[in-house]
Amino acid sequence: MKWVQFEQGGKTAFGTLDGERITAAPGGWADVLAGRVPGEGARFALSEVTLLAPVARPGKIVAIGLNYMDHCRETNTEPPQRPLVFTKFTTAIAAPGQPIRWAAALTQQVDYEAELAVVIGRTARHVPERDALGYVLGYTAANDVSARDLQFSDGQWVRAKSLDTFCPLGPALVTADEIPDPQQLAIRCELNGQRVQDSHTGEMIFPVAHLVAFCSEAFTLEPGDIILTGTPHGTGAFRTPKLFMGDGDRVAVEIERIGRLENPCEVR
Repeated sequence: MKWVQFEQGGKTAFGTLDGERITAAPGGWADVLAGRVPGEGARFALSEVTLLAPVARPGKIVAIGLNYMDHCRETNTEPPQRPLVFTKFTTAIAAPGQPIRWAAALTQQVDYEAELAVVIGRTARHVPERDALGYVLGYTAANDVSARDLQFSDGQWVRAKSLDTFCPLGPALVTADEIPDPQQLAIRCELNGQRVQDSHTGEMIFPVAHLVAFCSEAFTLEPGDIILTGTPHGTGAFRTPKLFMGDGDRVAVEIERIGRLENPCEVR
């Protein structure tokens, strides 16, 4: 099942997506996270609504760095011995189609990062890896937008990756029953129609189950929390010549069985 949040007629609603049709659900995230499937409401064509981020304000966004073997190879980095964990602020979340915005006076090296996002469905603490996927509600696509000049000058990643609009999510949350193995998904990114990332979640060094278990040993994962699982090779900072996003550009993340997340760029 594909769950979406959307705006229609000036009101925010919640529902399921089937092709180009949305069926509104009278309930909301609280019902889904509690295991209650809301009833059916009004139906809309996808063209009649404005999609919002499927998870608007999670308790936390946990992000993982250097988690693809092909990305480690392109950066000349030794694969990490354990997951490299950082965070993005929840105020960075952006909806499908919403502009990614930044000020030229703050950063001039804004990069794309296609990522599989994991949405937690049950409270997880000290979860064994063999059981970890049972704590996942579903998956969506994410763009871990990164201000590389800030990232490299700061010496840590949080500010560079947490600017407002630097975490587009969507277009839908696909429930875990439709993706029994999250390590079997093609993942791609396009910039202005040019394929710049093309990989597979099987390239992950630490698979989703390991990440959920690893994080839950350190801190509680709560329903609605998001784990960004890392990006594959092809990011702009490590190309020759470098390739960064600019005003008027369009960037799209596409993940097999989830869909296409597209956003324009605006520089102030």
